[in-house]
Amino acid sequence: MDIQNIKNRYDIIGNDAKLIFAINKAAQVAPTDLSILVTGESGVGKDVFSRIIHDNSTRKHKKLVAVNCGAIPEGTIESELFGHIKGSFTGAERDRKGYFEEADQGTIFLDEVGELPLAMQVKLLRVLENGEILPVGSSSARKVDVRVVAATNKDILREVHNGHFREDLYYRLNQISIYIPPLRERKDDIYLLFRKFSNDVAEKYSMPPISLTPDARDYLMRYPWYGNIRELKNMTEQIAVVETERLITQPILQNYLKYVPTEKMPAIYVDNERGEGVTDRELLLKALNMGQSINEMRSEINYLRQAVARLAQGTTIKDLNEDEEEYASMPVVMNDVPHVKVLGKPSRSAEQHIDAEGFNEAEVVTDDEPASLQEREKAAIIDVLARNGGKRNKTARDLGISERTLYRKLKEYGLE
Repeated sequence: MDIQNIKNRYDIIGNDAKLIFAINKAAQVAPTDLSILVTGESGVGKDVFSRIIHDNSTRKHKKLVAVNCGAIPEGTIESELFGHIKGSFTGAERDRKGYFEEADQGTIFLDEVGELPLAMQVKLLRVLENGEILPVGSSSARKVDVRVVAATNKDILREVHNGHFREDLYYRLNQISIYIPPLRERKDDIYLLFRKFSNDVAEKYSMPPISLTPDARDYLMRYPWYGNIRELKNMTEQIAVVETERLITQPILQNYLKYVPTEKMPAIYVDNERGEGVTDRELLLKALNMGQSINEMRSEINYLRQAVARLAQGTTIKDLNEDEEEYASMPVVMNDVPHVKVLGKPSRSAEQHIDAEGFNEAEVVTDDEPASLQEREKAAIIDVLARNGGKRNKTARDLGISERTLYRKLKEYGLE
């Protein structure tokens, strides 16, 4: 069967080279009995590839049994996979075949195989090597002839390295590997899938299909799609049913694409202009770099407030300028701040001076070891507290934290 026929039969949309390579590989290895490991993120359609492999194999007239390993409780998974005999445990009122016996002469698809407990991994390895299963409560093994296709969305090699997945089982399952690319690696296919899902909904509910403005289409293709095809399909169906307008603009689209990170992923912020994901680590580094500039801006604002107050009290512009020049000529050494010394002419904030042409940065000398996050935080608290004359409520406001948090930080750093 050629690639186009496979795409038509299994309703696969897309022309990306990585996707075509995966389809072609599945079709090539299907007639063999080799174990296959399908990898890819959640929602990319790994189950479709299990059907491609089974339907194009010599076992196609027998059963394809799909098992979600992550959905079976650990206490019952052995019975579910290998069966049990009557009386083997409380509630076992009769003999029961397991999934492997049900799939005898056919194919078993072990989805989320990375979720299997280590004890079950040992028993699965025995089945793969010897073709024998041992039902719960039985003392005699039973022969089965089953072709195994496994799938996982985990980094299985990392799981092996961390001791969560047996290395020997990994190599036994991974006789052939097939990688399914995520949507963000096949951007040109995203709009094709959107149109397909839109037309399906329109036909199902007898309504006009939705379409996208150029900016919405561009945003759709730049979005990271961590839920992959499943997320795109759900979003398209939701917009088609909920929105009364059939032409979807970018603001409308963005209302349905507010990505919320899961515990298994680093926090992601999606830049609306670039559509690129930024990890929480990168945001932290940016925040550290911005921290000094923010404090400088706050100092400038405080100075301007004081200047306005003095002008209101009758101080002239000339006197104000003279006071500023005198203040700016004072030498400053910031010994309270770990690893940082500021040399040269300080400004009103003792860090920068704003002249008519813009920012004029002071010379900064750093020690060999950079300040840690805790040290920077402590230094910032000391600096703002000193500038506010020890007033904690004003210091908390300038730092953008609550007074309760400030009190906790003062105690933590011994600044009470």
